Amino acid sequence: MAGMPSRDVAYLTVAQLGDLLRARKLSPVELLRALLDRIGERDRSLHAFIALTDKAAMEEARAAEQAVVSGAYLGPLHGVPVGIKDLFWAKGVATTAGSRILARYVPIEDATSVARLRSAGGVVVGKLNMHEFAFGITGTNPHYGTPSNPWGPDRLPGGSSSGSAVALAAGLLPAATGSDTGGSIRVPAALCGVVGLKPTYGRVSRYGAIPLAWSLDHVGPMARTVEDTAILLGAMAGHDSRDPTSSALPVPDYRAAMKQGVRGLRAGILYEWMAAVQPGVLRAVEAAVRVLEEMGIAVQQVSLPVLEEAAAVSTAVLGSEAAAFHRRWLREQPEAYSQEVLARLQANLQIPAVEYLRGQQGRRRLIQRVLGAMEPLDVLVAPMTPITAPRLGEVAVTIHGEERTTQALLTLFSRLFNITGLPAISVPCGFDEQGLPVGLQIAGKPFQEATVLRVAYAYEQATPWHSMRPTL
Repeated sequence: MAGMPSRDVAYLTVAQLGDLLRARKLSPVELLRALLDRIGERDRSLHAFIALTDKAAMEEARAAEQAVVSGAYLGPLHGVPVGIKDLFWAKGVATTAGSRILARYVPIEDATSVARLRSAGGVVVGKLNMHEFAFGITGTNPHYGTPSNPWGPDRLPGGSSSGSAVALAAGLLPAATGSDTGGSIRVPAALCGVVGLKPTYGRVSRYGAIPLAWSLDHVGPMARTVEDTAILLGAMAGHDSRDPTSSALPVPDYRAAMKQGVRGLRAGILYEWMAAVQPGVLRAVEAAVRVLEEMGIAVQQVSLPVLEEAAAVSTAVLGSEAAAFHRRWLREQPEAYSQEVLARLQANLQIPAVEYLRGQQGRRRLIQRVLGAMEPLDVLVAPMTPITAPRLGEVAVTIHGEERTTQALLTLFSRLFNITGLPAISVPCGFDEQGLPVGLQIAGKPFQEATVLRVAYAYEQATPWHSMRPTL
């Protein structure tokens, strides 16, 4: 097989790589070597990885090469390098969850999502950096270094799947996994200008993922294009008896479904949300809505003034469940946590049981309201975040004369879809006046990832944003 230099493969998509690998125009071994070289050159400053599994990855690449040559081609992921958020078990590799507490925790098996990517031929390159225990949306990590946003070294990457978004945006990897409890796939995808999909709750198994809040945790794919995201989801999704919340519904061919066209689909624009964003975000999202209309999507304004209620419900449910999981470590080794995560977890220990139960009751009301609003629609459309990537250390941002914490702002539009468990994707939709990426959020009905991907793919094909690259 002929090799290609690293500059030629760094930003190739999973779909493009799959075609080259299948046609034997590119070797899985040479592809891996090229990306490992790029990681070695770039990641000293980016901090996207916590650990590389380069030796094991090379063995997997050689096996993939032999299989392709012998005609045992598994599909578009066969021989493609994949990065794993360090929240997910990988057999024989430390799974730290971005913490000191689990620095020496080595699982004896893969998480289901990891095992399925391997079964599809994916080559696991290493474990990606993240906000400690996934309990944060900024992506900061004092233990392993905060990943650097490729669009601005002084900007936060978003979290908690920070390393995944940074590796994709910087051309270190074509594919990665993430988890999303309050926005942790979609927010870093938006801030780093890549694609991140939070599937319906139960669509992808959570087995082998260190929990943050078990009733809100979602596992999903991250990539640079919608098509690649569909390919990854198709490999990861499906019933798993080891996850009691896992759905038994069949897994569609997402890649085929997303190309069916969008004319006649109905989109609800959450216009009230648009009033709470920075001017650069507003311009980009309004332009994106016009593109949707031009493609033949029937657009209408939808009123869903539930953001404050969603934030309160998420705080009660997520905070209580996170504190319950961490209770023993908080008692035995509080000094091992970062000050930020420790303070939040200790505060959550004080949430009364009655508040947790009230949060779950409020959650049912929100699900009913959102499903009611969506009944005549196919998707909801909104900004992904009200702000673009904040500066490192920026703890508060002022919008329209009101100062709010960075944490609250970044999760303002994402939490609702964790509470309701609905599928939601973030796709690039332009840049603000500072040259920072803006994300467009598209959400769908339960288990209608195919429809979400259809709209996202059509929008992506009509615009140039997914092909923009940062200057590193």
